[in-house]
Amino acid sequence: MTDIDVRLREDVHLLGELLGETIRQQHGEAFVQKIEAIRHSAKADRSGAGEQLSSTLDSLADDELLPVARAFNQFLNLANIAEQYQLIHRRSDDQPLPFEARVLPELLARLKQAGHDERGLAEQLAQLQIELVLTAHPTEVARRTLIQKYDAIAAQLAAQDHRDLTEAERQQVRERLQRLIAEAWHTEEIRRTRPTPVDEAKWGFAVIEHSLWQAIPNHLRKVDAALHAATGQRLPLQAAPIRFASWMGGDRDGNPNVTASVTREVLLLARWMAADLFLRDVDALAAELSMQQASAALREQVGDSREPYRAVLKQLRERLRATRAWAHASLEVTQPAGPEVLVDNQQLIAPLQLCHASLHACGMGVIADGPLLDCLRRAVTFGLFLVRLDVRQDAGRHRDALSEITAYLGLGHYAQWSEVQRMDFLQAELNNPRPLLPAHFQAEDDTAEVLATCREVASAPAASLGSYVISMAGAASDVLAVQLLLKEAGLTRPMRVVPLFETLADLDNAGPVIEQLLQLQGYRASLQGPQEVMIGYSDSAKDAGTTAAAWAQYRAQESLVNICRAHDVELLLFHGRGGTVGRGGGPAHAAILSQPPGSVAGRFRTTEQGEMIRFKFGLPGIAEQNLNLYLAAVLEATLLPPPLPQPAWRQVMDQLASDGVAAYRQVVRENSDFVEYFRQSTPEQELGRLPLGSRPAKRRAGGIESLRAIPWIFGWTQTRLMLPAWLGWETALDNALARGEGDLLGQMREQWPFFRTRIDMLEMVLAKADAQIAEAYDQRLVQPHLLGLGSHLRDLLSQSCELVLGLTGQSVLLAHSPDTLEFIRLRNTYLDPLHRLQAELLARTRGREAALDSPLEQALLVTVAGIAAGLRNTG
Repeated sequence: MTDIDVRLREDVHLLGELLGETIRQQHGEAFVQKIEAIRHSAKADRSGAGEQLSSTLDSLADDELLPVARAFNQFLNLANIAEQYQLIHRRSDDQPLPFEARVLPELLARLKQAGHDERGLAEQLAQLQIELVLTAHPTEVARRTLIQKYDAIAAQLAAQDHRDLTEAERQQVRERLQRLIAEAWHTEEIRRTRPTPVDEAKWGFAVIEHSLWQAIPNHLRKVDAALHAATGQRLPLQAAPIRFASWMGGDRDGNPNVTASVTREVLLLARWMAADLFLRDVDALAAELSMQQASAALREQVGDSREPYRAVLKQLRERLRATRAWAHASLEVTQPAGPEVLVDNQQLIAPLQLCHASLHACGMGVIADGPLLDCLRRAVTFGLFLVRLDVRQDAGRHRDALSEITAYLGLGHYAQWSEVQRMDFLQAELNNPRPLLPAHFQAEDDTAEVLATCREVASAPAASLGSYVISMAGAASDVLAVQLLLKEAGLTRPMRVVPLFETLADLDNAGPVIEQLLQLQGYRASLQGPQEVMIGYSDSAKDAGTTAAAWAQYRAQESLVNICRAHDVELLLFHGRGGTVGRGGGPAHAAILSQPPGSVAGRFRTTEQGEMIRFKFGLPGIAEQNLNLYLAAVLEATLLPPPLPQPAWRQVMDQLASDGVAAYRQVVRENSDFVEYFRQSTPEQELGRLPLGSRPAKRRAGGIESLRAIPWIFGWTQTRLMLPAWLGWETALDNALARGEGDLLGQMREQWPFFRTRIDMLEMVLAKADAQIAEAYDQRLVQPHLLGLGSHLRDLLSQSCELVLGLTGQSVLLAHSPDTLEFIRLRNTYLDPLHRLQAELLARTRGREAALDSPLEQALLVTVAGIAAGLRNTG
């Protein structure tokens, strides 16, 4: 067992002990012993503990259900903290650096060995454009107040990691941990009300304030050091290889709570927050930079000031104060920005650069490259607008708006026109200098909201906005429709209008749609920069299963790369990946390296979803590691792209996808009992009551097709069947083996990063799946006539596991990663009681109305949160 394992177990044991003491103080020793009995019955022998565990849980009184659920939920959250801290804990000199810290220096060495010259390497790294787009859904299961306490607990684990602490200091750390754990225990886990879109945006800003604000300059310092060591070159001051965007407050697809006024408010809050954060930096710099010697350029700006740097920074400080005050006032009443308000990022960057250059010119580089450089790096990365806000809306809303407009103008109904008619109309109107609508046009509410959003886009500074994303796009007219609506709203500058191809059919049609657009002279003229296209992972997987969806995504990217290359247009692919494997999630580094060659050409854009934001970016040290992985993967995929798949591999993958989608849809769409089974066997209905995010769980009334991808995945995750992530693979792989393609599958896994990554992610999700737990839900919740379907699905799960084991040559899933396997086992000790308790609570609460604040309902929602924390997955 490694030192990391020992320390992790020590931390988990300490946190568990302190939690037990907290519970003992409130509920007494007898109750703590009950929890221990439940834990031991789950731990003793998982294969035979089910009946014993169920019996122990059944003996609980109603008033004990909630505190028992809370105890296991809290422990799993504390285990997460300990595990996260292990990734960044202080290491002694004789311990190897983690992969995340080594990945860039080792990559630069490999690139040099591959023949890349030093100057070219430095230029390519400096020019990288990686944008991580923070999204709210499914947002955090845990409340923000608890997240802050968890972060404080992690800080105390770091504090106790110093070997030279005195016994008194060590006791102080333990007392602080005890207090923080008690605070968390006595804080409600579950929100009573759903967060608003503005709440979600504030949560995103808090991640920047408490983590990324520190992580970005630290990360760039290490990038600069690695680059200098490898090439002798420095990272330019204007380089920002990784930037951030957001959907929080801009994503109105199926969310009526995101309105034009919400988008306006979030844009202003971002400007207020940026000004406030930079004010703190500039205040500190003004206190530190008391030097007198300055360059002629700086003297020219401030005259004969005795403290020239402070003079420059005080001018900037006053403008930041004016900017913050204006943004705050504008939240109440729209008002023009006065001359002191900062409106362009260069107005923020230039004074900082001037001070930095002057200090270097005067022999004070050691001072220049301290906190001033950190502030300058933040200014280049975040700017005055903090994050760029994307706007997203469903293509159907644009069609409906244009249909109302054309009907009003006496032209007929746009929605009923053919694609040719729509394209003719849109191109004519885009080229027409007159407005489309008279000033007195009074639209219906939905159309008025679409037009109001377009007006907000038109009036916002260009640097504050990212892309306008069209969900469920399927035709070239969907893109031109948005361009026309934005033109009508008064937008005169270029803006990226981005089709999002989501279903299997739309992914197959992505190339032809972009081909059609790029053949239009007017459209080509409107492109300023790359052609951006978004690839949807969540809905394509829900539509066709992950086997067919993954291959469709790959082929769509290949097609787009070839089409844009033929038209001499740069391509930017935007990956709409979820947090889970069933929604296209998984380790980002491997996923990027498995993309088609040419699809990552120095540019990469991807969503970071909900709870994964905290796991990947919630602590500065963890954030740095993930930023390193993104940077290295995009650089490697750009300069050392993977090989083209061999024709034989393509044929195998075509057949795997065909078999996979048929098997998936046979269960999900063609089995008349499936929807009823899903609703009975999972907490899908109850998830609609969980105040997870601002967006409704359904797009519209209906069956599986109406569900958003998140509750679809979330429901199966809670019961550990994990069905969306693997269903279809068992048939596809079994058929391939029956055709004698086993050796070819092994070759594909060995030599083709795309296929290897898919199998690795499949293995990970199968290791988290648990047929015994899923069966326990069925036995408690499912009507007798549906039990056979559940048994069949568990047989398919078992078949998937056997096939993956055969393909990887292992006797146990994840045998190659014993640390991960051990931690899954450790979590199961605390997850098993929550699963069985949840099944019991579902049975007790179904069929009767229960208030959200009733003990049973609260206990149920706590089990949902606890299982999500234990598996580190919601949707």
